[in-house]
Amino acid sequence: MTYTDPSGTTWVYNLGDIAWVLASTALVWIMIPGVGFFYSGLLRRKNALSMIWLSMVVLATVSFQWFFWGFSLAFSETGSKYIGNLKYFGLKGVLETPSIGSTRIPSIVFCVFQLMFAAITPILALGAVAERSRLGPTIVFTFLWSTLVYDPIACWTWNSNGWSFLMGGLDFAGGTPVHISSGTAALAISIYLGKRRGYGTERLAYKPHNTTYVVLGTVFLWFGWFGFNGGSALSANMRAVQACIVTNLAASVGGLTWMLWDYRLERKWSAVGFCSGAISGLVAITPGSGFVGSPAAVLFGFMAGTLCNFATQLKFYFHYDDCLDIFASHAIGGIVGNILTGIFAQRSVAGYDGIADIPGGWIDHHYIQLGYQVADSMSGLAYSFVMTTIILWIMHYIPGLRMRCSEEAEILGIDDAEMGEFAYDYVGIDASAGHVFHDDTHSHGDIPATTGGREPHHMHTETIHAVSKDKDSTGGSDNEKIHDAQ
Repeated sequence: MTYTDPSGTTWVYNLGDIAWVLASTALVWIMIPGVGFFYSGLLRRKNALSMIWLSMVVLATVSFQWFFWGFSLAFSETGSKYIGNLKYFGLKGVLETPSIGSTRIPSIVFCVFQLMFAAITPILALGAVAERSRLGPTIVFTFLWSTLVYDPIACWTWNSNGWSFLMGGLDFAGGTPVHISSGTAALAISIYLGKRRGYGTERLAYKPHNTTYVVLGTVFLWFGWFGFNGGSALSANMRAVQACIVTNLAASVGGLTWMLWDYRLERKWSAVGFCSGAISGLVAITPGSGFVGSPAAVLFGFMAGTLCNFATQLKFYFHYDDCLDIFASHAIGGIVGNILTGIFAQRSVAGYDGIADIPGGWIDHHYIQLGYQVADSMSGLAYSFVMTTIILWIMHYIPGLRMRCSEEAEILGIDDAEMGEFAYDYVGIDASAGHVFHDDTHSHGDIPATTGGREPHHMHTETIHAVSKDKDSTGGSDNEKIHDAQ
């Protein structure tokens, strides 16, 4: 397959490379609902559906934004060191021309592959809205955040004009644009939204409502990450194979490490712990997957599984409510990966594709590389946090765009309050039956809220009914009987 440009230069496209990048595009796509299932499983039943819904709506929103101007802002060749221009507005001229990423594939193939990275990043961050945000404003936030945060960071990292790219920063598949930016945005969102109702009490000391969803989400993510990292070689070559090898190895070691750290406390073999560790290992290896060898991948997994595990305690020290530990897993994991890439990047590994030529990291005696990695990491972290906060507060003062939901909606559950639909039919049945729960943040004399999402109802419905029917013989209010039955 060839393309001849107006100057008469003929470009030869490799059909195998095109096929691999398109297959990788599909692999990364499946990661997006994977994030939704992973987050959904970790929440309470009354908020389970909203996260799955959000993953698909974010995909749709970013797909339009990427067509509209996202791709142009990130990857136009005539842009600045910080953000592109509107050369490719509406994907004008994006078809058969050679891509900025590789001249072996056409621009439209590179465009759709990079779309998946742009789409998964906001949903990683928006896990921070769980259980306490209105859904409508999240669509507006996604469009604005993709434009003002993701696109500039992607530009300076991967665009040949970007300042980090020109400096010599190494980020193979998105340590800063995807993980540090989303993890830091999640921190900013958590601080802006404030704590959930009942924060610091046993009310929020719940276990994941569906561990199977957590495992299923991890399966989708791990499976898709082969395309995420392996596809970033933009070619079906040995570098792509190496990226797949280290991706799987880091995930495996990360999962085992986190699980063992948790075992020391609970003496239980936690599926959630293993899945969390696997994700942290995948996050850490992302920037280095095309630059490091297999032995280094073991350290990537171990360090991510250890440091991200301990970083989950930061929210207790600094008193922010990041209920899904997104900052710990993605921001800290991305920083760990970037720093280790600066140490273990090898010129020989990058050269597996027969094209790339880098000076390497500390292992190749290129010591300044670590400084480049730290500069890139801190720039992405600071920019994402500040810009995300600005976006949130601007929306806060625009009528109808305030993110935080009402107290009543939080009690009822986002699924019912915002969607009128439920992840499980019995949640809706409980709600329509008018079951009530005692809210231990209010006095007994207050009017109780009606909800189908309070956890004990799903497993003790018959007990609650029995207690309610027996109130005349035992005395006390309905609320007190239900609270006791729970």
